[in-house]
Amino acid sequence: MNGAEALLRSLVGTGIDTCFSNPGTSEMHFVSALDRVAGMRAIPTLAEGVATGAADGYGRMTRRPAATLLHCGPGLANGLANLHNARRARSPIVNLIGDLSHGHRPADPPLAMDIEALARTVSHWTRTVLDVHAVARDGVAAVAASLTAGRGVASLVLPSDVCWSDGAQFATPATVAARTLVDAVTIDKARRALNGPASALLLGGDALTGDALFLAGAIAKRTGALLLTESAIARIERGRGRPVVMRIPYAPSAAVSFMAGIQRLVLAGAKRPVFSFAGPDGRSHPGAEGIDVSTLVHAEEDVADALERLASALDCAPWVAEEESADEVQPASGTIHHDAFAQSLAVLMPRDCIVVDESVSFGRSMFQMTQRAAAHDWLQLTGGAIGMGMPLATGVAVACPGRRVVNVEADGSALYTLQALWTQARERLNVTTIILSNRRYAILFDEMKRVGAKTSTVSEDLLTLDRPDMDWVRIASGFGVEAERATTMEAFNAAFQRSIEAQGPRLIELVI
Repeated sequence: MNGAEALLRSLVGTGIDTCFSNPGTSEMHFVSALDRVAGMRAIPTLAEGVATGAADGYGRMTRRPAATLLHCGPGLANGLANLHNARRARSPIVNLIGDLSHGHRPADPPLAMDIEALARTVSHWTRTVLDVHAVARDGVAAVAASLTAGRGVASLVLPSDVCWSDGAQFATPATVAARTLVDAVTIDKARRALNGPASALLLGGDALTGDALFLAGAIAKRTGALLLTESAIARIERGRGRPVVMRIPYAPSAAVSFMAGIQRLVLAGAKRPVFSFAGPDGRSHPGAEGIDVSTLVHAEEDVADALERLASALDCAPWVAEEESADEVQPASGTIHHDAFAQSLAVLMPRDCIVVDESVSFGRSMFQMTQRAAAHDWLQLTGGAIGMGMPLATGVAVACPGRRVVNVEADGSALYTLQALWTQARERLNVTTIILSNRRYAILFDEMKRVGAKTSTVSEDLLTLDRPDMDWVRIASGFGVEAERATTMEAFNAAFQRSIEAQGPRLIELVI
């Protein structure tokens, strides 16, 4: 076999079956190998940020890596922002990055650059393949690295000669190291902290899904501790029948008020809360002065085991859902408003849907108002690099083909990676995209006020998206996605219902 075929066969052997691709000249032998190797679904994307964001969404839902196929250093650079978000989400991803052949690099051709240095900014494992005999072995090592110590991004640089050369051998899957267990002293410290007054358990990562979430609910019920999560959530299972977890607000003033009464904060798979940006006062954390912060379990450790042992130490009864109110809430009507939109969404969301939230400012009431909606998953922007919503929804839909994905998307963020619509149409993915069309970067107007910066005609022009207004219905149609516009809540309710009953992608421009 040549190196490309050996690599591809070895990746399939580890269980990787999806590759989000934007290949170029140096990756042609890998592309050719797809014709000879069964088991890999190669999904084309029109931009590298779509490929990397889709791999992030796929990894968040399956907890196993998809591959990306990127063209040299500039291709990696184009996908870097969503790899930054993926790193913050601890998503397992294997980047396959083409490069110049070893013999050609010394001539300093136009695409030559230090790919490894760039990849290290978003990866916890990087390697450049040295020869054809190492390519398959390095590939399975990348897969293992993406699943080790809490999962993450692994980047493998593939000089084109290691792909076209013959003599490569298949490599068997590498062993993934087991996660570290928390010691008994740490468990007991958390037990004492949560038994004290004004305590809270802050969940992140694997603590927000599966059995771990129900264990956390049992601990909160037993101790009276508040159950919290970070303002940027990689993935949480929520809705009726699941423990209620309160999200720390994004806005600094709201976050400070929210945490003012908490004296003891125990972290489970989460980091200490921090503002995305400091204001002129220089404050970085929302917790009250003197708050006691301790860690039960780090994200890279065995989170479920730690919560199970803590629940046992506290003699917790199994978590049982409380009886739900029989009151029927109706979809909102009349003028479009952020609370009205959240109300309709809470009522109309189908059971087991997956919400991808890049709503930014307009959607800030959505999380609270959908708390008791039908059971669903909720995914958010984790690294602050906007433009993740549409690609993330694409990868989520590939990972979970039997579930409707609802992507609530600010128009400014959508413009970064709107090429994802074409991939959704081509692959017939069940994604409903709701464009929150206010034709401005509303969050930046809020930030100008928060930091005390004055606005003028010049600064306001820099933060608006009008003159001309963008027509999202025509944009979506141009990419092959059916679309409609809603200017009232009644129109939105009807359009949303049509979208979730349809097959394939749909887009709704909500004029706000």
